[in-house]
Parts: sequence; C-alpha cells; structure tokens
Amino acid sequence: MAAVAGCASSPSSIKANYVSSSKYNSFKCREINEELVAVGARVQEVTGDQEDAATADALIMGVGLLVFWPSLFLLAATDDNKEELASLKGEYDALQAAATKKRCKPVAPSKTMATS
Repeated sequence: MAAVAGCASSPSSIKANYVSSSKYNSFKCREINEELVAVGARVQEVTGDQEDAATADALIMGVGLLVFWPSLFLLAATDDNKEELASLKGEYDALQAAATKKRCKPVAPSKTMATS
C-alpha cells in the first residue's frame, strides 16, 4: 500500500483547485487573454510532465510487482506535479470565468487548452 501512495496521478484525474475569478476584476480583456495564453501554456507543460511521471510510475509498479520488488523504491524518484497542476487548472478556470463575465472576445483555440 505504501508503494501505491507514491504513484503520480494521471493528469486527467487531477481536479482544479478553486480560484475566485474576482481576483481578475481589475483586468482588461487584453490582460485576461494574455494570462489565459500564459497559464494555458504552463498547464500543457505541467500536464506533459505529469503524464510522463504517471507512465513511469505505472511501469515501475508493473516491474516491481511482477519481476523485481526492489524497483518499487524508484517510485519516490518521479516528480508528482499534482498540486501545481491543480492550481494551474484553477487559475485557468478563474480566467475563463472572468473573461465570460467581462464578455471578452475569446482567445484563438490553438493558444488555449481545455482543463477537463
């Protein structure tokens, strides 16, 4: 059980932390859209890192359980970015809510990401 607790979560299973959109009340639409692009890019980067960690942990777990149990100690060696990803997803959701509230023109889809 202790080894399973060390496994990195899949990015899709990580829920966004709540962030209030009111922190963006003073932002203009241009500023909100710039933040959406920046936060969206960081979410994609951290999502990739988290996916790599989850894949590595699953492989290590499989090898450890089926072939060589000492490899389970390697689970602690992978970086779990769960907290950072949850915070970034929350920021992104708050920015989207602020943009909707201010009726901002949407950013081009290729420059944003989906948080679900």
